[in-house]
Amino acid sequence: MKRLKEFTIPFVGLKLGKHHFEYQINNTFFEHFEYEEFNSSSVNVDVLFDKKTTLFELHFEISGTVNINCDLTNEAYNQEISNQFDIVVKFGEELNDEEIDILILPHGEYEINIQQYIYEFIVLSVPTKRIHPGVKDGTLDSEILKKLEELSPKLKENKETEEETDPRWNTLKKLLTDK
Repeated sequence: MKRLKEFTIPFVGLKLGKHHFEYQINNTFFEHFEYEEFNSSSVNVDVLFDKKTTLFELHFEISGTVNINCDLTNEAYNQEISNQFDIVVKFGEELNDEEIDILILPHGEYEINIQQYIYEFIVLSVPTKRIHPGVKDGTLDSEILKKLEELSPKLKENKETEEETDPRWNTLKKLLTDK
């Protein structure tokens, strides 16, 4: 996959200390990853890059909205997302990104590309079960929702059926009282 230049941080030229990077993410970013789950997106990503002598610390703060379709009604709605992630970057013999929050870069590297991390953090910030807020509070007027309600099994609220017992039990109950 081609790296996007704006997400590459050349850390060789940076002084020790904290550096702030800000990114505005929209659907063109996700098209690069061929991810088509979002109808639209507007996400702010703040990255705090803390350069130390032997390692780097990256702190990501993600906030914004993505427009997605509801799993129940297929109605589009804006889902608020907000999340934070930390990554520690160390140096070693070869590239190793097997750990969740530790990245090991080869000693000769002079820059780090964070586009993959931003992509994964945003996608993982969206709930797995996507339900339109109107479904939860009952304000959504949708044909699909009406059809689901119509086809859902109804519970009988007949109290007589609850009190009515199988007649065979009555015979067994007599055994208990026939002493």
